[in-house]
Amino acid sequence: MVETIDLTNCDKEPIHIPGLVQPHGALLVLQAHNLEIIQVSSNTLKVIGHQPQDLLGKLLSELLDKKQIQKIQQCLTEDFEYVNPLNLSIKHLKKSIDFDGIVHRLDSVIILELEPKNTKKNPDFLDFYHQVKGTIIRIQKAPTLLDMCQIVVKEVRRITGFERVMVYRFDPQGAGCVIAEDTDQEIPYLDLHYPPSDIPKQARHLYTLNWLRLIPDANYQPVALIPEHNPLTNQPLDLSLSVLRSVSPIHLEYLKNMGVTASMSISLIQNHQLWGLIACHHSAPKYIPYSIRTACEFIGQVVSVELANKEASEDIDYKMQLKILQTQFVEALSQSQFFLDGIVQVKSQLLNLVDATGAVICSRNQCIQVGETPSEAEVHALLEWIKPHLHQSLFATNCLSKNYATAESFKAIASGVLALEISRVHHNYIVWFRPEIIQTVNWGGNPNKPVEVLADGSQKLSPRKSFDLWQETVRGCALAWKACEIAAVAELRSLIVGIVLRQADELASMNYELQRSNEELDSFAYIASHDLKEPLRGIHNYANFLMEDYADILNEDGTAKLQTLVRLTQRMEDLINSLLHFSRLGRAELIRQRVNLDELVQQVINTLTISRPHSEIEFRVPRTLPSIECDLAQVTELFTNLISNAIKYNDKAQKWIEIGYIDPQELDATSSTTAMSFYIRDNGIGIMEKHLDKIFQIFRRLHGREEFGGGTGVGLTIARKIVERHGGRIWVESIPNQGSTFYFTLSVPDIA
Repeated sequence: MVETIDLTNCDKEPIHIPGLVQPHGALLVLQAHNLEIIQVSSNTLKVIGHQPQDLLGKLLSELLDKKQIQKIQQCLTEDFEYVNPLNLSIKHLKKSIDFDGIVHRLDSVIILELEPKNTKKNPDFLDFYHQVKGTIIRIQKAPTLLDMCQIVVKEVRRITGFERVMVYRFDPQGAGCVIAEDTDQEIPYLDLHYPPSDIPKQARHLYTLNWLRLIPDANYQPVALIPEHNPLTNQPLDLSLSVLRSVSPIHLEYLKNMGVTASMSISLIQNHQLWGLIACHHSAPKYIPYSIRTACEFIGQVVSVELANKEASEDIDYKMQLKILQTQFVEALSQSQFFLDGIVQVKSQLLNLVDATGAVICSRNQCIQVGETPSEAEVHALLEWIKPHLHQSLFATNCLSKNYATAESFKAIASGVLALEISRVHHNYIVWFRPEIIQTVNWGGNPNKPVEVLADGSQKLSPRKSFDLWQETVRGCALAWKACEIAAVAELRSLIVGIVLRQADELASMNYELQRSNEELDSFAYIASHDLKEPLRGIHNYANFLMEDYADILNEDGTAKLQTLVRLTQRMEDLINSLLHFSRLGRAELIRQRVNLDELVQQVINTLTISRPHSEIEFRVPRTLPSIECDLAQVTELFTNLISNAIKYNDKAQKWIEIGYIDPQELDATSSTTAMSFYIRDNGIGIMEKHLDKIFQIFRRLHGREEFGGGTGVGLTIARKIVERHGGRIWVESIPNQGSTFYFTLSVPDIA
């Protein structure tokens, strides 16, 4: 059953297997191993003088002489593109008919197409050379892409004699625009746009397989194949590479509606993609000999090569400016310690880099807005939508609201979006914006009416019958991003990543040196402290011996001085012990285990209460503390130091201390971190703001040596060391005479 091609499946029309060919030539299908004819076009009698049924089952050698057979056999081991066309001759009724033979392989069969020559003279290389030499020189010398295209249409029209020759360029969505034209017709098509449905995607695919396509007469009667299917596969014969392949009825009707009887198209291909077509139209039947078609095909291939060169030379001054801006941008980033700091320094260059009116730099949850941009909330939502649509870390559109309906509300400032992902892990993105520009687009007929309604109410795909100028006002779109701008952004990412990697290497090296320095310092502190204890103990003991053995000789002043010496040596020993303990903390391995902090804090409170029986203190624990994975001994010491300090530095009549924690989800429901903030709050003497950064320094005391019970000034330093070893941080908030709150976090993998 033949499927009706309608609006719902026009892109699925099987135009590569029509089972039909055009009548200006004949087609023979041969078995590859012996060149037996197994399928033919039904017009062989008219073209080569032999009935189709008579040819089936015959060897090709019964039509062609030995020399010609050898030519075809040689083709089987070579690239067909380099050997076609073959000069072939078939005898019929005592005379020979000359043909252009076009041969290609399809799986286990060989397809041979025969087009009668319309001249006895076979064009040689010099003919070909003279046809294209001047054209190629002019193409290469053309200063711009549009100049080159205009030269091409003039030259192809001169060589072929078509009434109209155009260069038709495709956009990324498959729509096309006539960018160059040479014609003597009254109605010009230059600058007219055509929708993707005019040349559907399967037709565009075939244009990438065949460089040239000829329809000598759009009113031709298609010629069927005999038998209908390939006898070896019992499937329709794939005619994708066939030059005689019959054209889609829809396309033929399209040509008739345009008043075109003969047409020829030459593919323009860039990076293996169909860039455009050289389209030739004629109002009467027109056959182009294969030699002329070969010259045109060669011109198309040269133009395809030159496309990249011409596009590279376009906007050369603008591209140089982009390079300068890019260099300034990278220099600023390389001299900055952090990603955001460097970009903020070059905000104006950031907009100029892609000719944008607004930009947003995002790093984690922080966004910096430059120029005109959507709100921060809208930017975050847009980024979440963009992430799955990124291709090689880039996303670009000049009509955002067409695919992202939410953008309708801010299309005036952000219809064009160019997004660059620098790091998904660190959530580093740059997004540029361009405003809506209301444009008028000239179409060749109404692009929105490619269907006709049949009597039964069904819809049928129908080529537009009118190609008169039809204007459309386009809203919600910005100026399209240029390829050089997108390339500059892609290159920028590589440069930024290079800078970040270099900074990471430098940071890793610094961390290594710092770690080594800290290890050496810990070792020095341990050795020095250990070695100092022995002479210090000797001084302490000898001072006591002097007081005991010479008490009757020493006067009161001498005894007092010896007692001071004993106190000083005792204080010195306390300091050395504190230093030893501090250095051991840095050297000891953490022994993580499951610890119930509620029980641990109660034990610390009980111990401190026993050691201070006369202190009346209210201990507050608002809610049960969690269990965490940590080093039991070190975290016990952490709570002991902080709670004992809260007791010590409190002169209020009614003292209280509160121990609790803050779950990050309580502050931010979207937070993904599992680190809780613990705190110890008191109503003590407080700390002046200028001293808040100093209190964690080793041996730093803010009060006199004997005030508030004395001490070595190492307790908070040890507390900070313990917190840092657990991957957290510690800080304090305080109001003098009202109290202090010490906060700390512990980075733990599992919090219950």
